[in-house]
Amino acid sequence: MYLFGAGTHYDIFKKLGAHPVVKDGQEGFYFAVWAPAAAEVYLIGEFNDWNETSHPMNRLEPLGVYELFVPGVALHSLYKYLIISASHQKLYKADPFANYEEKRPGNASATADIDSYVWKDTKWMNTRDEKDPRQQPIAIYEVHPGSWKRHPGPRENNEDGFYSYRELAQSLTDYVKEMGYTHVELMGIAEYPFDGSWGYQVTGYYAPTSRYGAPEDFKYLVDYLHKNGIGVILDWVPAHFPRDAHGLAEFDGSCLYEYADSRKGEHPDWGTKIFDFSKYEVKNFLIANALFWIEQYHVDGLRVDAVASMLYLDYGKQDGQWVPNKYGGNQNLEAIEFFKHLNSVVRGRHPGVLMIAEESTAWPAVTKMPEEDGLGFTYKWNMGWMHDFLDYMKLDPYFRKDNHNKMTFAMSYNSAENYILVLSHDEVVHLKCSMINKMPGYFSDKFANLRVGYAFMIGHPGKKLLFMGQDFAQLREWSEARELDWFLLGEEPHRQLHDFFKELLRLYRKYPALYELDHDWDGFEWINANDSYRSIFSFVRHGKSRRRNLLFVCNFTPMEYSDYRVGVPRKKQYKLVLDSDRPEFGGSGRPHEAVYMAEKSPCDGQPFSIAYPLSPYGVAVFEF
Repeated sequence: MYLFGAGTHYDIFKKLGAHPVVKDGQEGFYFAVWAPAAAEVYLIGEFNDWNETSHPMNRLEPLGVYELFVPGVALHSLYKYLIISASHQKLYKADPFANYEEKRPGNASATADIDSYVWKDTKWMNTRDEKDPRQQPIAIYEVHPGSWKRHPGPRENNEDGFYSYRELAQSLTDYVKEMGYTHVELMGIAEYPFDGSWGYQVTGYYAPTSRYGAPEDFKYLVDYLHKNGIGVILDWVPAHFPRDAHGLAEFDGSCLYEYADSRKGEHPDWGTKIFDFSKYEVKNFLIANALFWIEQYHVDGLRVDAVASMLYLDYGKQDGQWVPNKYGGNQNLEAIEFFKHLNSVVRGRHPGVLMIAEESTAWPAVTKMPEEDGLGFTYKWNMGWMHDFLDYMKLDPYFRKDNHNKMTFAMSYNSAENYILVLSHDEVVHLKCSMINKMPGYFSDKFANLRVGYAFMIGHPGKKLLFMGQDFAQLREWSEARELDWFLLGEEPHRQLHDFFKELLRLYRKYPALYELDHDWDGFEWINANDSYRSIFSFVRHGKSRRRNLLFVCNFTPMEYSDYRVGVPRKKQYKLVLDSDRPEFGGSGRPHEAVYMAEKSPCDGQPFSIAYPLSPYGVAVFEF
C-alpha cells in the first residue's frame, strides 16, 4: 500500500484483483480492491449464489484496500464487488484489476490464472530490445479483430460469428506474412461493453475482451504472431473511461478514479470520465496497466489514444467548462508528468517497446526524452501529413497544381519528431468514405490515384500504418458490425491494387533507404518539389551506407509524358525496381527499359538526368 500510494508499485496488478493462491493448504482465490470511501465491501458471485452478505471483505489501512481469501473458487467463476457507499448506496462493481470478464451483454468479472500459459517466443523476446526501432522497417496493419473476418451462417445463441483469438492467430498471421507487414495493431482488446465504441470506452483495463476467448487464448495469438516474426501493438486508452454503472465511474461512491470537479473530470462531447492524474494511485493504475500488457502479454507497443485530450484542459470544451492550471494556462500539468513517468518506466525497462502517441496538435517534443523536457514517446502519429495527403488526393487532378504544397509541407517539420504516417480507421468511417472512394475520377481512375498515393506514402519518410481493407480498396466504409468485403479480391482491379501494395511493402522491407534515416535530412533529398504545373514529385531516399538509394517519380495527373526528364545526382545506372504501369498492377502494360543510364544533361538543379516514359498517374522507382 505504501508503494501504491506513492505511485510506484509497477506490478500492483499482482496484488489487487483476483489471484489463485493456496492458504493453509486450501486452494482458492484472493480478492483485493481499492475502495477508500466505501463504508463496507462484500464479495458476491457464482461461488456464493450472489449472496450479498455472506462474504464481507476486510478493510486494510491506510489506503482503504479491502481483501478476502475464498477457498474452493473455480477458474472462470463470475464475481462482483458490492460496495456500500458512505451514503448507504449499493454499488455493484466489476473488478478494476480483473484479468477476465463476462462476455457482453453481461458485465461481471471472472476469475482467471494468467500465469499458467507457457510462452514459446523466447527468441523474439530476447532480441526485441537489442534493436533501435527507429532504424527498423515498421509497416503496421491496423486491425479490428471482430470485423476483420467472420464465420458465415446464421447467428445462434447470441453468437456473433467472431473468429476466436486462436483462429485469428492462424488466419491473421498468414495474411500479414503474405502482404509483408511487420506489425499488427489491434483495436479493442481491453474489455469494453459497447461494440460501437470500437474498444475506446474501456471498463476492463486488465482483461482481454472475452468476445474472442479467454486470456490464455489471447496469449496464444501474441505468441503465434511472434513466432512468425510479427510484432503486436495494442490500442491503449488512458484518457477517459465510460460512465457504465459497473465500471470505474464513482467507483466507491466517490470520484475515485476521475477528477471530482466535472470541469476537469468529464468530456462534454464524449460523455466520458477523465482520469484524475493528480492521484498517485490512479497514475499507478495506468502505468502498471501499460507494463501489464507488455510484460504479462508480451505486446511490443502501445498506441496511446487521444493524447491531445489529456494534454489540454480545454480540449473539446467551451469557456466555463474547464479550469486553468495553477499558472493560468490550458496545459494539464499532471497529465504531462504522467506521460513522462509512464514513458520513462516503460522505455527504461523495455527499450525495444514502441510507445506511440496519437497526438493531433503541434505540442512540442512529443518524442523527445523527459530529460530533454519531452514526453518520451517513441513515435507520434503524423496527423498533419494525413490531413494534407487526403485533402490533396480528394482533389480533381486539375486543381492539384494549386495545392502542391500539401504534399511537400510535411518535410518542413519532419525532423521535429519521430513520425508514423497513418491512414487509420478514423479516416474510413462516419461518411468520410473508404480510401478508394475518396479518389476522384471514373472507377479506373480511382485505382490509379490510389496506386500513386500509396507509392508516395511508402516513399515518404516516416514509418507506415494502414487500416485493414484499404490494401485491396474496400468500397464500403468500415463497420464494426460486419466483416471486410473479402469477395472484392475476386475482382481484377481490387486484386491488382492488392498486389501493388504487397509489392510496395516488399520494397519497403528490402531497401534500408526507406526506413533507416526516416527523421534525418541525410535520408531524404528533393529532386523536384516544385513541379506544380504537372503535379509530379520526384525525390531520393538514402540509407546510412548510401549504396542502394532509391529515386521516386510520382505523377498525380492523368497526363502521359513519353520522355519525362528527371534530374539525378550521379552519373550512374538507374535500375527500374517498381513500375506501376505493369499489367499485373492495372497499368497499360507498355514495356519499359530495365536500366536507364544518366546523361550529362542538367535538370532539376542536378548535373545529370534520365528520360523516362511516365504513364498517367504513373509511379517509377529506380535503384542507384
